[in-house]
Amino acid sequence: MLVLVPLALGLVIGAAAGGKIGNLADLKFRWPWFVLAVLVIREAVLLTPLNQVDGVQYVYAAALAALVAWTALHVKRLPGVWIVTLGAAMNLIVIIANGARMPVAPALATTLLHRGHLGQYMLMGSGTNLNWLADWIGFPWPVRGAYSPGDLVIALGIGIVVLLATVHRPEARTKLDETSSRIGR
Repeated sequence: MLVLVPLALGLVIGAAAGGKIGNLADLKFRWPWFVLAVLVIREAVLLTPLNQVDGVQYVYAAALAALVAWTALHVKRLPGVWIVTLGAAMNLIVIIANGARMPVAPALATTLLHRGHLGQYMLMGSGTNLNWLADWIGFPWPVRGAYSPGDLVIALGIGIVVLLATVHRPEARTKLDETSSRIGR
């Protein structure tokens, strides 16, 4: 939910700056279904009964590592995506440091208070590592929840990617360019 705010802001600012929302359709990246699969895995681990299966947190950590790799491979293709990579890497580091679970501040973890862990999440405490990178930031409506500094960096990165893609103006191709590309020069 958090990423929707900067995504919308990126669209609005980009359009206000003379960009076109249609430019998003021109984005070229590899394996779009891979990203969708990773996001589905992430949500399945959190929102389904799978979150009660011990070991599922490793599936989540592997999916996050795959997402970090995917964004890193697209740094040259998608301007600004390196910020998303940085945020996802921040989350991956804290998750790896805590046995494939993201610590959550007790004040923001009402569903975790009864079990101590749920899916890829665990209660933050003196026994958890890198708590400053964990989920300790809370927001009110409309993006209620517990967020990490990495989540904020990811959201910022998505907003920047959308903004840059919106205002990007593809270079005009000339007839000579088209002829050269057909010949192979």
